[in-house]
Amino acid sequence: MCGSDRPRQTGTYTLAVSVKETAICIVDENGKICREVKVTSHPDDLIAVLQDPAWNLARVGLEAGPLSQWLFEGLARAGLPVICIETRHVKAFLKAQPNKTDRNDARGIAQMMRVNLYRPVHVKTLTSQKRRALLTARKLLQGKAIAIENDIRGLLRNFGLKVGNVGVVKFEERIHELIDDIVDLQEIMEPLLIARRKLREEFARLHKKVQDITRNDKMCQLLMTIPGVGPVVSLAFTSTIDIPQRFKNSKAVGPILGLTPKLNESGESKRVGRVSLCGDAMMRTLLVEAAQVLLTRVAKWSWMKAWAMNIAKRSGMRKAIVALARRLAVVMHRMMCDGTEFCWTRDDLPVAA
Repeated sequence: MCGSDRPRQTGTYTLAVSVKETAICIVDENGKICREVKVTSHPDDLIAVLQDPAWNLARVGLEAGPLSQWLFEGLARAGLPVICIETRHVKAFLKAQPNKTDRNDARGIAQMMRVNLYRPVHVKTLTSQKRRALLTARKLLQGKAIAIENDIRGLLRNFGLKVGNVGVVKFEERIHELIDDIVDLQEIMEPLLIARRKLREEFARLHKKVQDITRNDKMCQLLMTIPGVGPVVSLAFTSTIDIPQRFKNSKAVGPILGLTPKLNESGESKRVGRVSLCGDAMMRTLLVEAAQVLLTRVAKWSWMKAWAMNIAKRSGMRKAIVALARRLAVVMHRMMCDGTEFCWTRDDLPVAA
């Protein structure tokens, strides 16, 4: 029987985390459950259970989730052998269980950790997490402002008032022109315009912060030598990749960002589908936008644009943009590793590229 009155035992410790409580399961090398308990989802409470002198823990399994970065940092700082594991792999492993509970999840994850049947997930540095939070907040404010603008357009259209094609700067002026002599609509539209104005002001403030960071970051400045890559894309890429050396090669970045096709092969059947869309959705969207800018707006010719245009002739523009987005990710990762600027022609490429 496992207990604190026995000598230190080698075990595997696992966490099934929820917002309020975390289910803990400790198993020995033979898979026998030694202890199960629920504690508050806080690093200090987890460490108090984990630092029991009765245990000599081989590894600590923590499923990736909303609290995983915070909990991982606290457990790692305490010197515990914590490993953050991939969520989709965990769900596939636990799917065979008839009943889904935190206790059963903790037991299943413990067995995964015991037999080394898990995929570790990289936990970003604190700097990358903060930059990621900045980009997410910026995108959120922009989306809310656009949503209000679209709602205003829809409301006025009911009265036969068409806003038309107008930019961000002159949008409010155009609305005032349409409702200048309609008092009732003025009372309805004014609160929406005030909210929209405030969102746009805060969005501009966060966007300036993004520009200030990239202006003082050498790696971001290096990535911005690529045509179509601006401050937002460069900052998002550096915060997503975090540590370039964690990838075995630059080609591995494409699958991580969900920019490679899915393959379904069984017997004589082999089907290549659309891109997997796994991983970071925001980074994938930004890379596609950068690829579109490079193909349609950048006038200066480069080997990358010529490569994508050849694909467009064979397979169409949409596939060319996705392929170019994947190629951009590979090139940007290689530049982060080598510290070299973007080469406009093939002749300028390094020998190792």
